[in-house]
Parts: sequence; structure tokens; C-alpha cells
Amino acid sequence: MQQFSAIEGTYMPMGHTATAEAGSGGLTATEHRLANGLRVVLSEDHLTPVAAVCLWYDVGSRHEVKGRTGLAHLFEHLMFQGSGQVKGNGHFELVQGAGGSLNGTTSFERTNYFETMPTHQLELALWLEADRMGSLLAALDEESMENQRDVVKNERRQRYDNVPYGTAFEKLTALAYPEGHPYHHTPIGSMADLDAATLEDARAFFRTYYAPNNAVLSIVGDIDPEQTLAWVEKYFGSVAGHDGKPAPRDGSLPETMGGQLREVVEEEVPARALMAAYRLPEDGTRASDAADLALTVLGGGESSRLYNRLVRRDRTAVAAGFGLLRLAGAPSLGWLDVKTSGDVEVPVIEAAVDEELARFAEEGPTAEEMERAQAQLEREWLDRLGTVAGRADELCRYAVLFGDPQLALTAVQRVLDITAEEVQEVAKARLRPDNRAVLVYEPLAADEADAPEETGASEETGAADNTDEEAAK
Repeated sequence: MQQFSAIEGTYMPMGHTATAEAGSGGLTATEHRLANGLRVVLSEDHLTPVAAVCLWYDVGSRHEVKGRTGLAHLFEHLMFQGSGQVKGNGHFELVQGAGGSLNGTTSFERTNYFETMPTHQLELALWLEADRMGSLLAALDEESMENQRDVVKNERRQRYDNVPYGTAFEKLTALAYPEGHPYHHTPIGSMADLDAATLEDARAFFRTYYAPNNAVLSIVGDIDPEQTLAWVEKYFGSVAGHDGKPAPRDGSLPETMGGQLREVVEEEVPARALMAAYRLPEDGTRASDAADLALTVLGGGESSRLYNRLVRRDRTAVAAGFGLLRLAGAPSLGWLDVKTSGDVEVPVIEAAVDEELARFAEEGPTAEEMERAQAQLEREWLDRLGTVAGRADELCRYAVLFGDPQLALTAVQRVLDITAEEVQEVAKARLRPDNRAVLVYEPLAADEADAPEETGASEETGAADNTDEEAAK
């Protein structure tokens, strides 16, 4: 069950603080809200003299409409093309010139921008983020639009259309979510839609989604909270909030697919591959954490069941993994990825996978497997929260998607509270052949692979990645 903060939707003056320490490993965070609706989360960490700034906007590819896919990601690029008081590449030049780093990414559910700065340069990062939140339209023109459109199209070619298995994420997502579903298309968008996007589309997108009351700002590191809040009020306080953002389309679906969906792709790939997406519980639920543990036991590294069976014992695969794509606004996906060995046929792999999943559903994890999987996820979470940038991002994630940034600090304990029975239950209910979309890759025959490529084909080919994020840079 998703947990929501009791303070979500209420006005909190700048002096208000809310903290959570129980189950957080000593990490704390305070929450604040400006009069214009901007939510602010602070977390002190004085281990090193650095500070991370993370700004999440509640907009991603799920908010896009038919004919304008890829607009959220394209706009992320435009945010680095100057603003009212910062010209051209000035955002990069100023941050990197001050010894900092920066980037932005787009996913199904959000767009984020982030900087890690020496502590004494924190004010600069806050000013820069506030300037483009409040005045980006002053710098947005046809030249920057055309420039970044070409950059994004080239990114699609390089990461999706022209790499082995590059089409996988896009094709499997389109199989797993039906036509018309807000997650049916991926953040990169299509070539045709990128070409069709206009400057007015971009301006309307900014006016709709880029507002303080549609954002969360987190600042983590070697900070003075009082001074930091004063800077936030100084630079962001005058940015006007506005209403009118449409709610994202409903992403709910039945718990299972009710039958196997399948596509065979013949491409120039080095080996046959079996990929599958299983429909799993939404992020922010106890069942989602149980699913994460199930996939970790089954395919999370070289000690996992599938790796031991396919790679070590049967030697029918050279790689085997099973991971969770967590989504809050739609069912999550359990992502299976197996590359075959030599001339092994995909049906051999598929039969072995089904056998292992059925055995796991029948027997559940052993005590040793549970301990190892929980320790693995605990380490990954602590590694994430142990960096200022990672903690800032997670605080934003839980604030935007679940209304409560404090949930980020207790995530480890929630994973450790899951029982073996819960893991077995979710595996039995969801990890079944009739609850998956399957993508099979077959290499082209030698004569086909050597044939010259038809002109223009790359621009019409599907594209993919193994993540739901599109990075700007």
C-alpha cells in the first residue's frame, strides 16, 4: 500500500520542519514549502565540503499526447540552452567553472536536473535553477529548438536504432502496455514526432509543467539550513506558480496480462536473445519490494538461480539477468534478459527459465537466498543514500511520486521487513508465462547481414535502452 505524508497538500511556512529518524540509519531530512507551492527538502551531511542540488518536475513521457511523443525529453535538452540571465551554454560553463558537475534526465514519470557543487558555490547552483524555472522562455527560440531537435534525433540513432538489441526497450514496452496507454511509448519519442514538434509546442509545454508548484527541490550535503532556505526564498520565491496542469492519463491495468504477448525480431545482433517483461506491482507498495527480492534471488547477479542454471550448469547462455523497472503510475515491469551461447535455440532457454520460475513459485526462496537478496538490496540502497547526489535524488523521487520524501530514508527497513512468504506469493501470482511480453532476437543470416542498408531506414526503426531514463548530455 502506498504511504502518503500527512503534510502533503498543506501550506508549510519556511520555518516549518519535519524530520524522520526511526529506521533511517541516522539520516534526517527537513521539509518546507514556499508560498508559490515549491516544496523544498534539506538533508545535512558534513562529511565532505560538497552540496547536491536536485530539482524534479512532475512531468515525463506519460504526460505526452499522441503525435507529440519525445517532447518531455526534448524540452529537457532545451533547459540547457540558456535562460533570462544565462546565455547559450552558460549553465554548463558556470557550474563546471566553479568545480561542479551537472546533468538532467527524463523518464516515464518525471524530469530532473541536478548539480553537485563545492559548498561555497551552492548559491550559484540555486540561482541558475531558479533563473531557468522563471525565465526560460526569454531565451527559447527557433535556433535552439532546431539545434536540440537534431541532438535528440542523433542520440536516438546512436543509442537505439544503430546498436545491437537497441530496439529492445521500445519494442518490449510497446508490447507490455497496450496501444493508447500512457506508458506504451518510451521517453525518447519517435523520429516523426520529434520532426513535428514546434516552438509553440515547447513554449506551451513549459507554461504547463515548469512551475514551482509542480516541482520538488532537494539540497543535500555540507549546508547551513538557515542560509540555504534564505537563498531558496531569495531566488525561487518570486517565480509565479500556476494551475491548469492536466492530470496524467490513467495507467492502471489488470494485475496480469491474461496471455503471453510475443514478437520475433531479426536484426544484426551477435547472439540470439530472450527478453521478457512481466507485469508486476506498482512502486511504493510492499508487494513491489517483495517482487524486487524475488527478481534478485532469480536473476540478480552471478549467485542467482537463473545465472547458475543457464550460464554455469547448462552453459546455454553467456549472460542472464532479471531486474525490476519500478513505476508508480502503472504496473512495474520485471525485465528478463538472456543472451544465448553458441547455436543454442531460444526455446531451450525459455523452457529452462519457465522451469526455474515454476520451482521458485512452488518452493519459495531459501533462508540463505532471502538473507543474501536482502543484504544485496540493502547495500544498493545504502550506497545510494550515502552519496549527496543519490540521497537528493531519492528524496525528490519519494516527494514527487508518493508525497513523502521521508520514505526515502526508511526504504532499507521496508525491504528488510519483507518475508519469504511474501516473496513466494508475488512470484506465484506474477512470474507466469501468461503474464509476460516476450521479445526474441534472431541474428540475420550471413548474406542478409552483409547486404547494404537501405537509405533512410534508421530513422524509422524502433529504439530502446535498458532504462526508462533519457539523459540530456
